[in-house]
Amino acid sequence: MLEELINEHVWFLYLSLGIVSLVIGSFLNVVIYRLPIILQEQWQLEAKALLGLTVAKKSHYNLLLPRSSCPECQSIIPAWHNVPLLSFILLRARCHHCHAKISFRYPLIELLTVLLSFIPVFVYGFTLHALFALGAIWICICLVAIDLEHHLLPDGLTLLLLWMGMLANTWELYTPLPDAVLGAIFGYLSLWIFIQLYYWKSGKIGMGHGDFKLFAAFGAWCGWQMLPIILFFASITGALAGLIYLNITHKGKDTPIPFGPFLCFSGIIVLLWGQSLLSRYLSLWL
Repeated sequence: MLEELINEHVWFLYLSLGIVSLVIGSFLNVVIYRLPIILQEQWQLEAKALLGLTVAKKSHYNLLLPRSSCPECQSIIPAWHNVPLLSFILLRARCHHCHAKISFRYPLIELLTVLLSFIPVFVYGFTLHALFALGAIWICICLVAIDLEHHLLPDGLTLLLLWMGMLANTWELYTPLPDAVLGAIFGYLSLWIFIQLYYWKSGKIGMGHGDFKLFAAFGAWCGWQMLPIILFFASITGALAGLIYLNITHKGKDTPIPFGPFLCFSGIIVLLWGQSLLSRYLSLWL
């Protein structure tokens, strides 16, 4: 009955998904911009408290308040200038008040959110599998953007991703719950042990703890069996992208390159097409 109803209204559902994804993309822009600022303020307050310095009253700046404003002139952006994609086009990528350029990142995130949101529906249909996968993709968009700009993977996002994976697998949507628990444990410990050995040998910190938590999160989604595939794809794509980046920018080999975006890319690929990838991966060794 439900399947017949979905088939009868499939184009309406796709249209609704596109509109909702645009709105979500607009909110993701808020998270990407504000969360690092909120965390920086929190860390500064904690550092001052530890040093015994005078601590100013914590601001009310959060993901919902105050209303969005221009980063240049601080003028409040009216609701009709905040329509995803459309406002950027109509305003010709400039602030209506001070005419400062609007970053191309905002429409890019919104457009990317829409395009990526259709993929889990194409893979799973309009099911609970697709709904949870949508949540994972939206969180990963935030993680990728923040890590690329700030080299930071906020706990609020990585741990949210981890617990969403656990919740999804209480219904065994992607893997049995015991495999999800082991995936989270092995995901964290495997990278932690590797980086400890790397530090012991080289004296350098090769990776942040946010990467450990992110890898653990994908272990919770996909199960421990998929961890080698995720790490393999992330390492290959990360190495290739790093070589291209260093070659283009002419920076030194010690230039830090965030690993989180490649873990997100590989983790989502495995989440959506993991079983077929696992079969091909095992065929290489068996």
